[in-house]
Amino acid sequence: MPMAEHQGELLIPPEAHGDARAAEVLRAWIVNGGLHCSLKPSIWPEPGNWGILLADVARHVADAFQRESGQSPIESLERIRVAFQAELDSPTDTPAGGFHHEH
Repeated sequence: MPMAEHQGELLIPPEAHGDARAAEVLRAWIVNGGLHCSLKPSIWPEPGNWGILLADVARHVADAFQRESGQSPIESLERIRVAFQAELDSPTDTPAGGFHHEH
């Protein structure tokens, strides 16, 4: 399995190596204290599908917190939900620049 190209880079999920149709859709980095993303918005023609992806990611995060520190996934999801809704209602930052994508 190839090593990460950057010391802060996460590993590719092992299952992706065995699926010729696998595609990375979102990569997020904290750089100089800010969020920087590469994404593939065209992966789905309906923007609402990104809501499903974000909900699935939240569940993965809650599961990871349970595995790492024993926190209740229900409590973690609720904290994520509250912070997500607060950020949507009153953003602490505005997205700047473009997005990076492959053709």
